[in-house]
Amino acid sequence: MKPSLAEIPFLADAPADVLAAMDAVADWFSIPSGWALINAGEPPEGVYFLLSGSLAAFKPTDKGGYSLLGYIRQGEPIGEMAMIAQEPHSGSVFAMRDSEILRLPPTAFDLLVHAHPAMMERMAKIMLTRARATNRNNPRAEPKVYAFISTSPTIDLKLRAKTLQAALKRLGARAAIVTEDDFRQLSGEGMNSAWFDALERKNDAVFLLTPIADTPWFRTCLRQADRIWFFARADARPSVPLLPPEDPSPARQFRLVDVVLLHHGMDRVAATTNEWRNACEASRLFHWRGLEDEDAARLARIIARRSIGLVLSGGGARAYAHIGVVRALREAGLPFDVVGGTSMGAIVAACVAMGWDNDEIELRIRKAFVESNPLGDYMLPVVGLVRGRRVEDRLREHFGEALIEDLGIPFFAVSTDLVAGDVRIHRGGLLRKALRASISLPGILPPVLDGDKGLLVDGAVLKNFPVDVLRDLHRGPIIGVDVARRDGIDPEDFRDPPGFFGWVAAHGFQSAPPIASLLMRAATLAVDPWEGRSGADLLIAPEMGDMDMRDWKRFDEIVAGGYEAAVAALQRPHGLFQSPSEDLIGDLAGHAPLEAAE
Repeated sequence: MKPSLAEIPFLADAPADVLAAMDAVADWFSIPSGWALINAGEPPEGVYFLLSGSLAAFKPTDKGGYSLLGYIRQGEPIGEMAMIAQEPHSGSVFAMRDSEILRLPPTAFDLLVHAHPAMMERMAKIMLTRARATNRNNPRAEPKVYAFISTSPTIDLKLRAKTLQAALKRLGARAAIVTEDDFRQLSGEGMNSAWFDALERKNDAVFLLTPIADTPWFRTCLRQADRIWFFARADARPSVPLLPPEDPSPARQFRLVDVVLLHHGMDRVAATTNEWRNACEASRLFHWRGLEDEDAARLARIIARRSIGLVLSGGGARAYAHIGVVRALREAGLPFDVVGGTSMGAIVAACVAMGWDNDEIELRIRKAFVESNPLGDYMLPVVGLVRGRRVEDRLREHFGEALIEDLGIPFFAVSTDLVAGDVRIHRGGLLRKALRASISLPGILPPVLDGDKGLLVDGAVLKNFPVDVLRDLHRGPIIGVDVARRDGIDPEDFRDPPGFFGWVAAHGFQSAPPIASLLMRAATLAVDPWEGRSGADLLIAPEMGDMDMRDWKRFDEIVAGGYEAAVAALQRPHGLFQSPSEDLIGDLAGHAPLEAAE
């Protein structure tokens, strides 16, 4: 029987006679998992309401793919922005699983709006929320149904799911676990989209557990998942291809796939981390080294939308302030679940990703940048004022052969590709090489050759404060630390400047000459030094007076300034730990479906 518009909560208080008239012209149809409901660029053909199932909205990217905007849940409208604006759709909407839809044609929608003005106010709120929403304050736009897929029969997937379930409970979130046994018991009663809808409403997350197998349950998990997590042993090799290409799912189609690499003590080397990433076609990679450990807590925060990202700007010696900020945030009990940055900000972020404590970070940065000048190997400039060997030696000394994909905390660094004229985001490969590229200030340090065509320099040339990069990688609140100065150059440094030997006689080889500021300002002139500040959920911007990017010896003073700024920022309301289910679940008392947390 065709559903009535009166059954949609969004329209529940509309006049009954108007809804009855709309029912006569509304279209009711199903859309299979993976199919498009709306394509970007198409003209609006009315407003849709999701009756059951799950949809996801995407924006097209410059490279021909899609970037996830968020999920659309039962009862929500779709296509209302284009309909009201009378403009083509800016994004595409696909079915993440088999879904039922009601469509109101344009004329019917106009009639409803005039007969029920209150609906426009509600519609405007939804549009504003979707336009403004960060992933943190819009939990309905986040994944809820996860397919947990084991890639080896020796992986105790149920134990892992229960561990995450318990970790989520400690965060005040509720998770249900569904196994193949549950599927067998319920398949006769109809484990359909409506059943999954009900399970979603009663939980913050749903885990569907399955091995890789040619079974109805495995295919159901792929078809019903908002996101896929492959669980793999670090001491095993992946089969290639891991999944048959003829059995696609929407999550795989849009690369909403992650791999969780399980470590069991002293792993023997069987495959590289990137081999697993490539085999799973994963967009993210997580390491889980123990069982009930910090890695499990991090994964639970990611599922509960309470993971925290930390992004650090460039700024030369002023970036020492990041060290003080990290100390203050850790003392406040804030965890870091993904970190990244540009230039010296990337250096400090890498220290965090390496797992070093506060004292070790201070010790290593002091040794590398304060006790001696890493930019002291001056030469007559051909491609740079310094050879860069000291910088490379220090990066090798402290970061060794560490690979970005093997770090305990997910990490990224930003550099600029001069040949492509674009930002380069480093999420894999040799850590010290990515850092060397990210700090290669044009004219000071020689650029880094990347393959046959890439020429990489300091990321600050195009993106000094990469909040938007982190926003694309991370689905939670962001702490941003920006040490940039709008007046990043002092004209007095260039009034009757001495010659090279005169500068050395007055300042020695340990102090960078004014040309460092000159080149930095010239290289980043087109970039607003405060760009991206509005994208951080908590912005920390230390005010350090006359401290300059070349003041490498003012280490303690700058670190203290960062610490004080972070303490002051944390005293302001920031809401980093809002309840993940505050707007979504309602009263869950007395309900424990399947293996939901008590």
